[in-house]
Amino acid sequence: MTAYKNFKDLAGHEVEGQDYRIRIDLRDPRILIMAPHGGRIEPSTEMIAEAIAGADYSFYSFEGLKANGNGVLHIESHLFDEPRALQAVGKAEVVITLHGQIEQKDGFVMIGGLHDNLRLRIKQHLEGVGFETRLPTEGLMGMDPQNICNRGKSKQGVQLEVSRRTRDLLSIDKDYLEIFANAVRKAIQIYLQRRD
Repeated sequence: MTAYKNFKDLAGHEVEGQDYRIRIDLRDPRILIMAPHGGRIEPSTEMIAEAIAGADYSFYSFEGLKANGNGVLHIESHLFDEPRALQAVGKAEVVITLHGQIEQKDGFVMIGGLHDNLRLRIKQHLEGVGFETRLPTEGLMGMDPQNICNRGKSKQGVQLEVSRRTRDLLSIDKDYLEIFANAVRKAIQIYLQRRD
């Protein structure tokens, strides 16, 4: 079975709490950290998003819970229309989404999205603490205005594609995860200070 094209289609076939769950915690309305393909869809993305959000920024995750076949729950980012997500995105100035890139050999983060300023700051801070960043490949650039990361009030966001190798390391090393999350949080803090 191919992936669902929208949430209505998904909700008609899958059971919330059994096949998927949604977690949401609204805090600072300026920044929303999202994992639209969390749980067993793109493993560890919700953990990374939650670490970045911390106790300060709003957090949303859509997580696959199925024993297998979670790929069907992957609604593409430009089609992602889960109502609670859209409500949270509508309140946020900037949305940062976490995704799982499939590369297992190399550890890196691809940084896309329409928010040039914040994208560059995140790149600089991640590289500053030793993470490799790369330009997104075709299909992972996050440049579509309908991409969920670009649908906040500013109409520009950031999409982080984290390689499988890096996600695996972040999931087993909490200190490494803290370094990653703090680098992104520092970039966000500087961005917010400069715009205020």
